[in-house]
Amino acid sequence: MPTSLSFTSMPLRLFVFLFLFLYYPLAGNAGTYVYDYNENCSKAYQYYMSLRILEARAAIITEMKANPYNLMSTYLSDYEDCLTLLLNCDKNEYDQRICHFESRLELLDKGNEASPWFLFCKAGIYMHWAIVNTRFGDQYKAAIKFRKSYALLKENQRLFPDFEYNQVCIGLQEAVVGSLPGNYKWIAAIFGMKGNTKKGIGKLNTFITTHTSQHLLYSETVLYYLYTRFYMLSEQKEVWAFLNSSKFSTRNNLVNTFVKANIALDYRKSETAIETLQAAARDADYDKYPVFDLQMGHALVAKADIASTDYFQRYLNKNKSDIYIKESWQKMAYAWYINSDMQRAEFCRQQIKLHGTTRLDADKQAEKFADNKTWPNKKLLQARLLIDGGYPSPAFTILNSINVASLTNPADKAEFFFRMGRVYEETSDYKNALEYYQYAINTGKERHEQFAARAALQMGMIYEHSGKATNAISRYKQCLAMPAHDFQNSIDQLAKAGINRVEGN
Repeated sequence: MPTSLSFTSMPLRLFVFLFLFLYYPLAGNAGTYVYDYNENCSKAYQYYMSLRILEARAAIITEMKANPYNLMSTYLSDYEDCLTLLLNCDKNEYDQRICHFESRLELLDKGNEASPWFLFCKAGIYMHWAIVNTRFGDQYKAAIKFRKSYALLKENQRLFPDFEYNQVCIGLQEAVVGSLPGNYKWIAAIFGMKGNTKKGIGKLNTFITTHTSQHLLYSETVLYYLYTRFYMLSEQKEVWAFLNSSKFSTRNNLVNTFVKANIALDYRKSETAIETLQAAARDADYDKYPVFDLQMGHALVAKADIASTDYFQRYLNKNKSDIYIKESWQKMAYAWYINSDMQRAEFCRQQIKLHGTTRLDADKQAEKFADNKTWPNKKLLQARLLIDGGYPSPAFTILNSINVASLTNPADKAEFFFRMGRVYEETSDYKNALEYYQYAINTGKERHEQFAARAALQMGMIYEHSGKATNAISRYKQCLAMPAHDFQNSIDQLAKAGINRVEGN
């Protein structure tokens, strides 16, 4: 056997074959299986959580040669599949890698049942693939695996109550179950799952404050902690401060790069997203992940920068998933439209109908845009993109140049009021923000556009953050009571999460 392996040329299936059958002894020649998180395993974990896949594989191979009965290698190898599939969402790659799920569980079954790692590692594998199934839109498989992971962890907690690593996965699962919208809580009840978002996130925080980056699970716990606080507790300011502190680094770490850019875009910090992605682009593995081009396109289109079209096109050329394809064509159409190139804008809009799926809300909205025979009000569109990108001042200038009386379309008028509310909210003028949001509700509450529902949602958030619980719940419920509208799934989810937060205080 050669002393070194070329991972760039070695097919994935061959790597798995070597992993399962050459480095691991056959059952008839078995020794004592162990769970040893040693230096090689620590290196592999850090490399995986930085998306330095080749270095992680090398560390795993070194460990398998030195300690063939160490099942920690089996557990850690799962990170490669899950991270790659989550970021690239390639169905063909999923079909190739899904066999690893069962083969790893079979290996883990050989472990010592008296060890707390025995059930924990299996629970971790189930949880990883539940997240992957969710990413690929298979909610049924995701629910089954999530439930299995939950049950294994609860049993492990009963058997080993002082095993601190249980708290990471249990904390995440409790946070997720606790934040389920009301119409999904029956699923948790049937599966016997209970959760409390704040208590679950508290467990994540405890683990972070009592461990360091040298411990297994630390890096991912930080990410779970940030995402749950940002999206479930609506603690955006606190999360943003953490991301920009010395506790969080994107240097030589593409996972952290993705997370920071993702949250930056959702927190209307396009400039930071651009800077983060530009710094990471020097990484040799950066181009292996088309999602970074998608993120850069989103950051640049906020300013209607025509360079955004190059990044969206790069995403389409390299991407092998079925998501964000229609949205990419839509965003390119927007960029060309605002820059008055109607020939290219029309071409991009036509492509929306020909490519991609409507599995995600963003792609559904793009499809609706393509079905519409008219173009949106250019100034309102430009203001929207600027607000979403974190540029409220130029957006305010554009909105102020619009004569409201000239907006004969009720949808445009509702959007104008909503965008004005967003600008005032972004500049912390909450009195005017609430006033304009109410105008948006009055104008659009009987229509199918999102603006009235979003206005009610934003009002709920303002009241929640100012400690006015009754007003917040009232507005969240008003949001949920709106007629069918665009982005209903995501908006309703945010409103229900808001009610859960306020009622849980």
